[in-house]
Amino acid sequence: MAAAAGSRVSGLLRRSQLQLRRPMSSSAHGEEGSARMWKTLTYFVALPGVGVSMLNVFLKSHHAEEERPEFVPYPHLRIRSKPFPWGDGNHTLFHNPHVNPLPTGYEDE
Repeated sequence: MAAAAGSRVSGLLRRSQLQLRRPMSSSAHGEEGSARMWKTLTYFVALPGVGVSMLNVFLKSHHAEEERPEFVPYPHLRIRSKPFPWGDGNHTLFHNPHVNPLPTGYEDE
């Protein structure tokens, strides 16, 4: 009786070990050349994509500076109900005086 119970337990353990040892996803689908496919995609899709993106940034950086729009003091924009907790309280945290106007207008003008 003990031998039969022991063989049953060992059979259950063997089955559970087989279920835990699943094959990797690449070999589970039967695709042996998946590493080659990803290497090819890297060289012929990803790297040229990065190169085109770098070229785009390079060409856009050489354009002349655009003129900023004229300041119009709309009443619903740049409302300051209380001062900001940094600096003089009127400038935003990442304030750029050339691009971001204050409620009274650009600082450069």
